[in-house]
Amino acid sequence: MTELSFAGRGSKAEIEGGDAFQPKFDADGLIACVVTDADDGTVLMVGYMNAEALARTIDTGEACYWSRSRQSFWKKGETSGQVQSVVEILTDCDQDALVLKVRVAGNGATCHVGYRSCFYRRITRSPDGSVRLDMTGGERVYDPKDVYG
Repeated sequence: MTELSFAGRGSKAEIEGGDAFQPKFDADGLIACVVTDADDGTVLMVGYMNAEALARTIDTGEACYWSRSRQSFWKKGETSGQVQSVVEILTDCDQDALVLKVRVAGNGATCHVGYRSCFYRRITRSPDGSVRLDMTGGERVYDPKDVYG
């Protein structure tokens, strides 16, 4: 793996209109990544990367994240086989968020609870005013017990 580094933050004009990649990591050193299916645009998940995870992703072409709960690197699919091959990485206007367009190997699922997408529920308001979740993700693609034990 080659040593990859990113440009330091420049002026607003450089960040918004230049060609230097100047990612803005938050106070914890992380940048948010919205992950979508490269073919149909389905939002699959949201993850976070630190500079090294982002560099690993760019270098290998496979999505690598920083797990906030485990405080460690997490290569998507390492255990499940659901490796995310990166087709394209986009950044927003102020370079503080990313979109990864990916193709998912294995059974094509992304969610660790068995659905294709982590966004398998919709927030709705009932006639009585209460807020609830309705399933929108279809059937589970796999049983997590079979993959993770």
